[in-house]
Amino acid sequence: MIAGRVGNRRVLTAVDEAAQGSGLRVGMPVSTAQALVPGLVIVPADPVADAASLERLAIWVMQRVSPVVAPDPPDGIVLDTSGADHLQGGEAAMLEALVGRLVLSGVTARAAIADTWGAAHALARHAAEPVFIAALGTTARVLAPLPFRALRLPPATVADLSALGFTRIGDLLGQPRAPLTRRFGPDLCRRLDQALGEAAEPIEPIRPEGLVEVRRVFAEPIAAAETIARSIGKLVVALCEQLEVRGLGARRLDLLCHRIDNDLQIVRIGLARPVRDPQPLTRLLCARIETIDPGLGIEIMVLAATLAEPLTPRQAASLLEKPAPDLAGLIDTLANRVGSRAVYRIAPVPSDVPERSVRRISALAEPTDAGWPDHWPRPARLLPRPEPIETLALLPDHPPTWFAWKGVRRRVCRADGPERIFGEWWTRDAERTSVRDYFRVEDEAGQRYWIYRAGDGEDAATGSQRWFLHGVFG
Repeated sequence: MIAGRVGNRRVLTAVDEAAQGSGLRVGMPVSTAQALVPGLVIVPADPVADAASLERLAIWVMQRVSPVVAPDPPDGIVLDTSGADHLQGGEAAMLEALVGRLVLSGVTARAAIADTWGAAHALARHAAEPVFIAALGTTARVLAPLPFRALRLPPATVADLSALGFTRIGDLLGQPRAPLTRRFGPDLCRRLDQALGEAAEPIEPIRPEGLVEVRRVFAEPIAAAETIARSIGKLVVALCEQLEVRGLGARRLDLLCHRIDNDLQIVRIGLARPVRDPQPLTRLLCARIETIDPGLGIEIMVLAATLAEPLTPRQAASLLEKPAPDLAGLIDTLANRVGSRAVYRIAPVPSDVPERSVRRISALAEPTDAGWPDHWPRPARLLPRPEPIETLALLPDHPPTWFAWKGVRRRVCRADGPERIFGEWWTRDAERTSVRDYFRVEDEAGQRYWIYRAGDGEDAATGSQRWFLHGVFG
């Protein structure tokens, strides 16, 4: 348990699951907790260290997810993912990847996406299990069943609302604002309006020390695409000059466009390798101009190299050597159009089980030492999961005479196999005796498939004896 001071009282500020099962809760006096659980181990709170850790986490998220990130004390961060979620494969994939990486790092996390900071704050703490995505325009509906403390209200206000018979946020949505303001002050209605999007709550993004960034402030707001493109070009040149002085190349660029109505338009691009050549950087940023809504005009533009790595000039080995083709520009263009997760290479993994024998690596990653198996052909297309098929085969070693897949019955004209693959007993106990018998079969149309039987065809302990289609040859 972690204990700190609230006024003159020493109370619990963090409680784990085991303690919650014993009746302890956040805000309980330490003396009461020690009486309920004798021998309770209590660690004093360190707010300064907690704030520093939260700031480091916010910087980590800024470099990997979104350029607009800020700490949301005491236990959260807030980010604006507009213009950046496409690089992560969409909102759902972005949240799943973010929470997953935090869990792998030992950090328990819950996350939510909503129209406003206040709504996301409430949903992440009271609705996410471990993630929650509120559809556009549904803020009031998803907030209605949540408790009042989700609105970031003082404990005294929450207690007074409960005493008056209010139990959830939905009880306040139809109430007149004037009596609420007279009774509870301006904070209640302000927090409610912020959560519903009726009052602005801008995010002041964190800016780590040493961040390379440049900005332009316009005497008159700009809105035309041609003017925005010219300004981007000037910003990129200035940024590359700073990167050259520091010996760095950009791996991720963030363009922040501040409109005169306090709205923020964000463009994020990723790069496969460090770059500080203004021409390709300008081209990639200008390709995203169509995603910028200038509104009534942009008054400030900021360009930052959120992620930068050392970049030193390399000398060619010989003038007679033909340089290797540079695919970085093509990969950058594709990744910023369809998302970085959609552009990758396949690398072999030393495993006989087909679905475990490959992994995704970066498109420009260095070659791995592992090689592909060459004793049996492998299909060009491996299905994400083996799909069940209906067959007729003579057990135990003969291939099917026909099989039905996706409602289409195919007669087998040629077949090769079986290739027996044993389970990896060191992975899990269920694979100690399991086997698969794979066959390469060809139908009347000349299409070749990779099918297998789960089991050896005789012993039920080796598998279910059902047939599956696992791949298609090109």
